[in-house]
Amino acid sequence: MVVPFRGTAGELRGVRERLAELRLGPDDTVAIVDNSRNGDRSRVGSDVVAAPELQTPGFARNRGAERGRSEWLVFLDADILPTASLVDDYFDPVPEEGIGLLAGGVRDEPAGPGSGPAARYSHLRGSMSQDMTLQHGEWGFVQTANCALRRRAFEAVGGFREEIRAGEDADLCYRLRAAGWGIDRRENAVALHRSRATVHALLIQKACHGSAAGWLNARYPGSFPARRLPGLTWWGVRRAVSGLFCAARDRRRDEALFAVMDPLTTLAYEVGRSLPNHRPLRGRP
Repeated sequence: MVVPFRGTAGELRGVRERLAELRLGPDDTVAIVDNSRNGDRSRVGSDVVAAPELQTPGFARNRGAERGRSEWLVFLDADILPTASLVDDYFDPVPEEGIGLLAGGVRDEPAGPGSGPAARYSHLRGSMSQDMTLQHGEWGFVQTANCALRRRAFEAVGGFREEIRAGEDADLCYRLRAAGWGIDRRENAVALHRSRATVHALLIQKACHGSAAGWLNARYPGSFPARRLPGLTWWGVRRAVSGLFCAARDRRRDEALFAVMDPLTTLAYEVGRSLPNHRPLRGRP
């Protein structure tokens, strides 16, 4: 199991505590890859690998994958809370020989009516569900927030692309498909995703996704076509005004939330296309 991580010592303790709930077999290993720019070497231990040379999830995941030799690699994000039986659930039933990638289930953390707008919006939209990214036909992909990769397939395509900030999961899926490997769903191997706490953090995340979309569409033409910003901006204004009016009339808080957040997140995503997706950054965005 490989978990890329960047953060404080306290956040690292939180990751360790969440992973401690997993039921692991005698030959299973966990590698938390500290990808902080100036990582504290005192954190390194039997379960923590230092990888400060390049701050990308692909670089961190590849360094973690090098630590073991088992047939399967399970990748989790650091902000994921896995169920205790996640590893067993991935292999029930045993994957067919031609399957190279398993898509685990991802749920946004529950958020009641009293939660902050960012968490509530993510929960209602189900933004981290694998359905959101696998629904795009030939350009669908598995989110590596929770997935399992057959090591033979992973190594055959060269692992994750290390020089990009985001979109490495889609890029890997496209290369696996091109090499003839299949993808299967494992919704029972479920993990809970901790949503962004603030609207600001959520919009930064969407802009980062937009940066990845721009890079992917340049490399795989037609995979993530852009929308024209003038038309999109006008749509956003109309969507917000009409949605807020209906929400106020019917006293529906969640409809008001959608009216504001749908345009904001969509615009952040499209504007994000203009941001560089490489590390180190080439010039200033």
